[in-house]
Amino acid sequence: MTTDQAIAFAILGASLGLFIWGRWRYDLIAVAALVAVTLAGLVPAGDALDGFGHPAVITVAAVLVISQALNHSGIVDVISRKLAPFTENLAMHIIVMSGVCAIASAFMNNVGAIAIMLPVALASCAERDRPPALVLMPLAFGSILGGLMTLIGTPPNIIIAAFRADLTGQPFGMFDFSPVGGPVALMGVIFTAVIGWRLVPRERSGHKSPDQLFQIEEYITEVRIKPDSPLIGQRYGDLEREAGEDVVVAGRLRVDGKMRKPARREIIRDGDVIILKADPTDLKPMMDQFGLELHGKIPQKLEELEPDNIKIYEAVVSPESRIIQRSPAYLRRRSGYTLHLLAVARAGEPIRKRIKDVIFRPGDVLLMQGDQESAGETLAELNLLPLPERGLKLGAPQKIIPALSIFVLAIILSAFGVLPIAVAFMGAIIAYIVTGILPTRELYTHIDWPIIVLLGAMIPVGQALQNTGATDLIAGNIVGITSGLPVWAVLGLLMVVTMTLSDLINNAATALIMAPIGAAVAMTLNLSIDPFLMTVAIGASCAFLTPIGHQSNTLVMGPAGYHFGDYWRMGLPLEILIVIVSIPLILWAWPL
Repeated sequence: MTTDQAIAFAILGASLGLFIWGRWRYDLIAVAALVAVTLAGLVPAGDALDGFGHPAVITVAAVLVISQALNHSGIVDVISRKLAPFTENLAMHIIVMSGVCAIASAFMNNVGAIAIMLPVALASCAERDRPPALVLMPLAFGSILGGLMTLIGTPPNIIIAAFRADLTGQPFGMFDFSPVGGPVALMGVIFTAVIGWRLVPRERSGHKSPDQLFQIEEYITEVRIKPDSPLIGQRYGDLEREAGEDVVVAGRLRVDGKMRKPARREIIRDGDVIILKADPTDLKPMMDQFGLELHGKIPQKLEELEPDNIKIYEAVVSPESRIIQRSPAYLRRRSGYTLHLLAVARAGEPIRKRIKDVIFRPGDVLLMQGDQESAGETLAELNLLPLPERGLKLGAPQKIIPALSIFVLAIILSAFGVLPIAVAFMGAIIAYIVTGILPTRELYTHIDWPIIVLLGAMIPVGQALQNTGATDLIAGNIVGITSGLPVWAVLGLLMVVTMTLSDLINNAATALIMAPIGAAVAMTLNLSIDPFLMTVAIGASCAFLTPIGHQSNTLVMGPAGYHFGDYWRMGLPLEILIVIVSIPLILWAWPL
């Protein structure tokens, strides 16, 4: 082993360790690795930023924008609602929901697909009186499986195609992944519907839907301002500020008995009757401090708390949300004080500690009160995924035909080599903006910038491994370990290693690390690189053992009430089946 190889392995090992540890975000780790390989002279300084202009990076960003445009058009929402009558049987319910999500994931970002389908699946579970836990894990797995079918279905496929182009001058085409990804996705969806849901822990199958998580009447109190209250003459905004994050003014009763949300600048008067949301332990000291007295009957239904212009929303904290590792105070500031947090649930159970002490995590379910006119835009800006019942409109069905036509035209232009796929998709984005399908203000808001930075930084790091011969060294060791074994066994080992890595770190990072190793193994054996790259593509996308392996898994954790250790119960047999089914398919579709 040379000195450069030792340095390359040290940087790679440190990066993997930090990825798995999860203390810092993966894009920061990737940038640190890029700086390290540049300082070590493993990548020329002039080439250090070349990864950010790589076609794979541009294509991934374009796919994310197009996914949002398709979301706006309402294509998947309309299809899924048309299929709702076929959900009477549980197995058929799972097949319909996860199948539609898989098909959508083949042509848009898989996280975007599940973001559309999650509210629909929850609504269908409520309609059929079924626990969400039985349907949501198959839904998440379906979104991952669907991405296997096409070039644009998942970032690892785009990365693998670009890597092949760098080696051979010819990338994988749009549907080159379909002969393997299609049967694997079909098998996976059927497995989750027939066997997989039975592996969900029984205690999770009793979990209620998100709108049943919060017994809000336990925290609602109707109070009157007493004549000697020090609040008289102050503003309602002053009351909320002095009371702190654990108290929310849900509304004020008018003379006609109806409730409305008071403006923050509105003056508090003697005899005002207000509805407060507060933990019982905080309420008594507050009433004594501010001169309040109990009044009237406590509302028994959540909907009774909704003034004309105020609604109650449930939303899931997405893995890209800006409020992760932040407090409720940050949420209120970022929303311009238009969203008020009422309760938080995590892993299927409401958090009982004081709201102000909560630090948000991916998958948390939030119960919020907000202005009906601005809540939709605010939730989208904060990357909070609205849930059904009191959720928001999912799409605009009248734009389905133009949205689909633009997308199909871009696919055709790239499939026939008229335009590179990145250029074709950028043209589609311009068309979506011109036709009003995608608002200009949302052009960049749904790009997953940490992923883009991760790709741009890790591409030169991967190149450093190749430049130093480190990938050839790893490949030689793999060939040595598997010496005398048939090629299918070598591919199987490569897939298992890739799957294991993808369950622990981001799948794009996995593809960037494993693609050069897979190609080097093929070259060492003097075989075609295509089956080895396809093996890496399948393995990198199949992260079913943990909620952190893929964003789709994280999104369903809160609404379904899953625990960290629940995923492997269904995911492990599924990964074993994928290895058994996909290796023969790869050897058939991509001969050695």
